[in-house]
Amino acid sequence: MGKHLVLVGGGHAHMVTLANLHHFIEKGHRVTVIGPSAYHYYSGMGPGMLGKTYAPEDIRFATQYGVEKQGGVFILGKVVRVDPEGKTVILESGDAVSYDVISFNTGSYVPRSMVKDGEKDVVSVKPIEKLMDAQRRILEQVPRKQITVSIIGGGPSAAEIAGNVWRLTRDHGPNRPKIQIFAGKKFLSQVPDTMRSKAALSLKKRGIEILEKDYVKAIKTGQITLESGQRHDTDFIFLAIGVKPSPIFKESDLPTGPDGGLLVNKYLQCTAYPEIFGGGDCIYFKDRPLDKVGVYAVRQNPVLYQNLMASLEETGLQPFDPGGDYLLIFNMGDGTGILRKKRLVFGGRLGFFIKDYIDRKFIRKFQAIEQT
Repeated sequence: MGKHLVLVGGGHAHMVTLANLHHFIEKGHRVTVIGPSAYHYYSGMGPGMLGKTYAPEDIRFATQYGVEKQGGVFILGKVVRVDPEGKTVILESGDAVSYDVISFNTGSYVPRSMVKDGEKDVVSVKPIEKLMDAQRRILEQVPRKQITVSIIGGGPSAAEIAGNVWRLTRDHGPNRPKIQIFAGKKFLSQVPDTMRSKAALSLKKRGIEILEKDYVKAIKTGQITLESGQRHDTDFIFLAIGVKPSPIFKESDLPTGPDGGLLVNKYLQCTAYPEIFGGGDCIYFKDRPLDKVGVYAVRQNPVLYQNLMASLEETGLQPFDPGGDYLLIFNMGDGTGILRKKRLVFGGRLGFFIKDYIDRKFIRKFQAIEQT
């Protein structure tokens, strides 16, 4: 008799599984996918969408359509709690869904603890759909006056957002906005100095200001307050500070890592409940902490697919090998990219060409499900 597989989230780590749902169904299993949107947007192309290099439909997968087309069930909703003993998840609506095997790819979120509820024109860079709202709001304001756009955060996301805001508004002449990055202690502190220098030079040449050596303490509509007490007036704020895993697991008393991510073993399997799996930003890999970058979710794809099928069919599991160093490319918003692979670092149009080629190839592979 078939079992019930539940996928929570339609993100990068679930793409191979989503593309092969029909194989589970052919073997007599039921499949339910629970997600907050009928679409999944590829975060690697999000800043490019903000800058209008890509249209929204260029960077998204039709999750609901793909699931239903293959015979699965899609539930539009958000899981808020897991009952691992009862093998049930509870949705925000109060509905409950039971499972035999479940996998989480719920991603991460940007903390908003420094922002009071109800503040206007303060947008987190995740979920990616928020960037569409930000784009619309900025384009509403720039024809009327010169505005200030502030990005809170000193990581790659902040660099890409700043560069692509510049691209979005570059044709507005005297009303081109003032763009500033509040980078905390040091801009791009986690990348090699050569990469950091190239990114900083690219942004500064376009008049983008990078503020370092002070952290943001509080945010309210139209104003940023630093820990030093210094205040900066602004018109629009992006939150691009460090992401945190979904809070579902802590709130469900499941084993978690130091960051709150679901603690998983080498099989991407919860250390306490073997029928629970996970991938992407929402997990903490017990054997080796992983950076919050999409490449690991992509590498987890085939392993999750194999292990979910193996768990349902009661066959052997496959270990996940994170692999070695990964390719990192920043989309700087001016048609150039900055690429790092091991000791190789270079910038220019070739860097963006490589990133664009890789991203488009990845997304077309899974968008093809919609046409078959």
